[in-house]
Amino acid sequence: MCRLVGYLGNTIPLDELLYKQEHSLYNQSYNPVELKSGVVCADGSGVGWYDKEGKPFIYRNTIPIWNDPNLEELSHYVQSTCALGYVRLAGTGESLDISNCQPFRSDKLLFVHNGEITNFQQTLARPIRDSLSDSTYRLIKGMTDSEHIFALLVEMWQLSPGSTLLSALRATLEKLTVLAKKYDTSFSANIIVSDGQALAATRYAYGTQAPTLYWSCDDAKPPTQVIVASEPLSNQNWTAFPDQSTLFVQSESLQPTTSLIMSELPYF
Repeated sequence: MCRLVGYLGNTIPLDELLYKQEHSLYNQSYNPVELKSGVVCADGSGVGWYDKEGKPFIYRNTIPIWNDPNLEELSHYVQSTCALGYVRLAGTGESLDISNCQPFRSDKLLFVHNGEITNFQQTLARPIRDSLSDSTYRLIKGMTDSEHIFALLVEMWQLSPGSTLLSALRATLEKLTVLAKKYDTSFSANIIVSDGQALAATRYAYGTQAPTLYWSCDDAKPPTQVIVASEPLSNQNWTAFPDQSTLFVQSESLQPTTSLIMSELPYF
């Protein structure tokens, strides 16, 4: 399983998110505490962020984050109000190719995923692709289940242009659950997605156990920053996501609220 982190709030340098916390994403790559499969996340890393105009950028590499001085240099320099980070533990049979590294990007959306679809190539790879429009289908450059889930989310986002990121995320989980039931498989989907102005995250699984996910905000009233991470970055102010739950934060208020997905999606 990969390790994820997402941030929305006041402007910070990226190294505050990736390197400087006592249990930072960098630390989690080689010393994860709650990794359920594998030992280290050595199969690549990436970060996505938004500039002052709201344009998204990504940096990705296939080497371990601890062997990537370029990312460390970049993170000292770049500042942003919204960023997503990722260190990769490749799934069985997945190649160490840049196209398989996250974050994934489409227009203003940035996306990271931790989890898996069981027997993905034999179960949901083709059904997910069959549900996509031609334009969304062409977003897929690699072979991972994560990128296919992202393409499905983009499809849901485009089908309802006025919808929020949260409703698009819920629609994606609903569609995945319907497909998993139909094709007799299971999946886990810890997801963080942002358009630069809002951040939506979920801890969700069908037929299996979801990986851990936590959120934290500062003590300001209202909060000025919110962080989501696979494991707490520090010893203070972290709340575990319940099973089947979501978090949605908008930059206007930055007031996080959690809600149970299962009580609001009609097919569950």
